[in-house]
Amino acid sequence: MQLCVVGLGKIGLPVAVQAACSGVRVRGVDISPTVVDLISSAREPFPGEFDLDRKLELAVDSGRLTAGTDAAAAVSESDAVIIVVPLIVDNESEPVFEAMDEATIAVAAGLRPGVVVSYETTVPVSTTRQRFAPELERISGLTLGDDLFVVHSPERVYSGRVFSDLRRYPKLVGGLDAESTKRGVALYEEILQFDFRADLPRPNGVWAMSSAEAAEFAKLAETTYRNVNIALANEFSEFAEEHGINIHEVIRASNSQPYSAIHQPGIAVGGHCIPVYPRFYLTNHPRAVLPAASILINESMPKRVVETIRMRMGGTLEGRTVVVLGAAYRGGVRETAFSGSFALVEELAAEMAIPLVHDPLFSDEELQAMGFEPFHMGERCDIAVLQADHDEYRHLGPADLPGILLFYDGRLTICRENWPGVVFLQLGVGG
Repeated sequence: MQLCVVGLGKIGLPVAVQAACSGVRVRGVDISPTVVDLISSAREPFPGEFDLDRKLELAVDSGRLTAGTDAAAAVSESDAVIIVVPLIVDNESEPVFEAMDEATIAVAAGLRPGVVVSYETTVPVSTTRQRFAPELERISGLTLGDDLFVVHSPERVYSGRVFSDLRRYPKLVGGLDAESTKRGVALYEEILQFDFRADLPRPNGVWAMSSAEAAEFAKLAETTYRNVNIALANEFSEFAEEHGINIHEVIRASNSQPYSAIHQPGIAVGGHCIPVYPRFYLTNHPRAVLPAASILINESMPKRVVETIRMRMGGTLEGRTVVVLGAAYRGGVRETAFSGSFALVEELAAEMAIPLVHDPLFSDEELQAMGFEPFHMGERCDIAVLQADHDEYRHLGPADLPGILLFYDGRLTICRENWPGVVFLQLGVGG
């Protein structure tokens, strides 16, 4: 089989590499010549994805993975196409389809009869059927269910551990018709291998869904469910903070019962998935109350953190140097999409504090390009806020932040015993 993967980003490239390492010939496509050149020379275009460097080198050196910028040409030589192009939201939280529409048009121009096209990008329900499939038919001249087959198969992986997640989680495939589903399942069965999972209701592997809409909704449901639970954890944390209750103790006790697990609270929900996909769900279900309320709760966390710090510092932060530890949205990932660091810095500046940002994954120049003033370990500061739980931060001590008066651990990961004489705060734990 010849496979074309369109979009060689943090999900698309590992998928292409996975397919190549499974023995499939893969032509990867990306709009960035720089990305294509790096991949062609077997160099990963972004850091932080476990085992990507080794697997990419194997895939390229074997000749099974090549890369280019011409989608139509690559598709014209392929039996199957996987599209993993990002879908973002605008300032009003509405999906911006421009990149995906352009990818769809480019793919359609190269389609030949019998090709199966799989959309992995998370989208609002019915998008595959109502938006993308008609364009594929119109431009290619092919007929859906006859000589064109289209499925939705949502990516269900975490940046940094894509290869292990591809093995761990069932691959959902829903077609626009029965034959599309059948061919989509066959595609993924050829390129994926799965771990044994005794906890699943049926054997781990490629799972056929009843429709593309069911597959689309499955991803939106699981991310929205998680967002709601994080919001609830944040509400619990606020209550614990007000009543002097240790939220760690509550979480441990709850998680000892399988029917009553509490998510870890946090400063904010970041990344491309959890903050964004519940908004896609709301485009289909605007009357939904809990998802909308959860978004508001989670987005309010940076403001709440700053207010808590201000009150513990005597009611003002004016002139105080505050270090935000972590520009990334979570530990170990060189990605700032929807990171809480931006809102934290904005809230701190509004309180007339002096916000600085540190992140071991970004250079000073990169932090400055984001609008941040960099901080260097060993410089004096008054307050530190842990925003991303990078491993490098787990063993910090007062010597790294001389002069510190208050440390706010926004990820519940720092050992408070390392901070004698410092006011140490965690979500729901004062001290």
